Amino acid sequence: MSIKAKLALLISLIVTVILTMNISIYYFTSESELRANAEQQMVTISKQIGTTLEATEKSRNFIEDMIGETLRNVAIAAKSELDPHIENVTNEQLAALSRKLGVDHITLWVRTSDNIIAKRSSEPKEINLQSNTWDYWYTAFQQLFARQPVTVKQGQKLKDYWSGPFQYSTSDANRIDKWGYYYDGTTDYMINPYIDAKRLIAFENDNGTNQLIRRLLADNPNILGVAGFDSDFFGKPPILKEKDGKLVQNLDVREVVFGEYTYQDGEQDVDAVRTSAVSGDVVSTFGEINGKDIMKSFISLGRGSPYVIGVTFDYGAIERVLNRQLLTQALISLGLISAAWMASYLIAGLIIRPLRQILRNVDEIAQGRFGIKIPIRRRDELGLLSSRVNMMADSLQVYTDRLKDTAEELRGTKEYLESFVGQTSDAIHVTDLEGRVTRVNRAFEKMFGWSEEELLGQPLSHVSEEYVKDYEDIHRRIMRGESVADHETVGITKTGEPIDMSITVSSIRDEHGEIVGIAEIARNITARKHTEEVIRRSEKLSVIGQLAAGVAHEIRNPLTTVRGFVQLQQQTGKLTDSHLDVMLSELDRINFIVSEFLVLAKPQAKQFQSVDLRGLLNDMITLLDPLAGMSQVRIDLRSSDGVPDLKCEPNQLKQVFINLLKNAVESMPDGGTVMIDLAYEPKDKKVVLSIADQGCGIPDADMPRLGEPFFTSKQDGNGLGLMVSQRIIANHKGTMAIFSRLGEGTRVEIKLPVA
Repeated sequence: MSIKAKLALLISLIVTVILTMNISIYYFTSESELRANAEQQMVTISKQIGTTLEATEKSRNFIEDMIGETLRNVAIAAKSELDPHIENVTNEQLAALSRKLGVDHITLWVRTSDNIIAKRSSEPKEINLQSNTWDYWYTAFQQLFARQPVTVKQGQKLKDYWSGPFQYSTSDANRIDKWGYYYDGTTDYMINPYIDAKRLIAFENDNGTNQLIRRLLADNPNILGVAGFDSDFFGKPPILKEKDGKLVQNLDVREVVFGEYTYQDGEQDVDAVRTSAVSGDVVSTFGEINGKDIMKSFISLGRGSPYVIGVTFDYGAIERVLNRQLLTQALISLGLISAAWMASYLIAGLIIRPLRQILRNVDEIAQGRFGIKIPIRRRDELGLLSSRVNMMADSLQVYTDRLKDTAEELRGTKEYLESFVGQTSDAIHVTDLEGRVTRVNRAFEKMFGWSEEELLGQPLSHVSEEYVKDYEDIHRRIMRGESVADHETVGITKTGEPIDMSITVSSIRDEHGEIVGIAEIARNITARKHTEEVIRRSEKLSVIGQLAAGVAHEIRNPLTTVRGFVQLQQQTGKLTDSHLDVMLSELDRINFIVSEFLVLAKPQAKQFQSVDLRGLLNDMITLLDPLAGMSQVRIDLRSSDGVPDLKCEPNQLKQVFINLLKNAVESMPDGGTVMIDLAYEPKDKKVVLSIADQGCGIPDADMPRLGEPFFTSKQDGNGLGLMVSQRIIANHKGTMAIFSRLGEGTRVEIKLPVA
């Protein structure tokens, strides 16, 4: 797809998204507004109904109060016409009196020990009715007979009189009557006149709340129903009474007090009615009932009224309005999107026209032709882009020339390095971080016997087993960014042959400075090690020869003792046990001296072992005592507690100690003391050995040359002793330092690590 089409499509997509968001916002905003308007309409309806209900209640209460007062007057008039004793009153007399006073019937009630019973009545069905199951009616009757004020909240209360609300007749379930009860204590009965109230109820239905509801439903087709709920009874089981053989629900305990409750939703409606009655807020619910989407609003009348008005609204009307608006908006948006596509396509064509010229020049640059320039006729971003492309072409020309020169230089460097790596006598190999070989040179193949094809991608094990841990430690140091140079170890060839080698190990890093490989250069030092061993052995023999005179004198003394005891044996023929012990002691001394000479003179295999350094020094002091005694030199050893055993090659260390002690003794021709101090440094885990003499000292000019081959200040020396000693200490991973002042003496300090 071309940039022109992409740009037009992008603009159209942006317009589409904006219009879609606009439609969505408009849809949800309109839905909220329509819903709020519907709720407000239902609240207005409920207020109208509440106002009408209040007026109806007032009118009804006024009419009831008027009827109640009339019934009281009728009762007082009946009292004056009737005998105060019920035995003297007949039912016929009551029927005639009812017609005379203009009421439907009159009933006389008598109180017994556990009930209040109708004894006389103009209506035969009323006779013998019992009232102890009539809830608050029975309570009002008891209070009248007790000459107490009536306290029940229902009905009209006057002096010696109580009139109950409209209610179904117990004796005739088809009648709704208005009742009045009078008792002033002058009779032994309570007078109960009553009249039919159906006409009053019909009047209320035609002119009161129900009439208003019918009118509102006719004027508002979206209102599906209006009903008034009594929150005290709604949702509870109906209270039914059996009257005249029928189950009747009294008018004052009904859950729906006016209107029609058609769209019922069970528990949801019950919860909404109770919530609205308690909080006084408008509670709205939504659902689908009888195939219609509806919204119900429940509004409490408040002011202590238990009534909650429920208004059912056809929510489908809102959805129909929203759908029409949505369709209109969608059609308009579709037209706008089409117009935006065409306009953006034309605009994109104008915008990218200069880009085509830039693209042609970039193609030329891509083919390596940097001399073609773009004419700049604009001062906007495209003009700036053209100038940058021209600058890029110039820069690329310069960089290309530099790259050519650099490539030629790199090619020469690569050839040089390849030649160096390939022709050097040092074995070079490179491994990755997992230890797999990535490259070896010809010297490596020649030294170890493996070919490059055998090793590539494979791990390499070319170090003797006893040096593996040391080798692993080197690799850990390399991974920490350190480097290792001239480290001596023992390698293993492909055939299993050991070779002494010196290795230099370093890391290989990428352009980000991260370690990606390890390079190792190995040099075969077997010949050098052999030469060093020859030098060391030659120096050892030289030292033994120099010690011979002192040792011969030392051996002659015990031999003289032994010879004397042998002569004594020849003369006397017997020797005591003490004589034999002395002879054995002298022979042991001779044997020790000769054994030490044999150990020193005999070639030893290099084998590290755990050695008590203090015992080793005592042996050397014993061996050198004859030489020291000839020069009146005393050798003292001081050792601190807790010096651990040392992992070393004891025969080589003996050679070092003999060289150093012999040098110390020879530096004191007039006698003196050689102090040997042995201690342990726990922090560095090193054993520290110090050998100090009181001799002539070393001139400052000679100090830098100490350890050089064949450099010596002795007339009969060869200059190899100190060099060999330094080499032995280095092989033990230790250090040797020499401190001297001319005329004051020399101190040699050796530090050896504890394994």
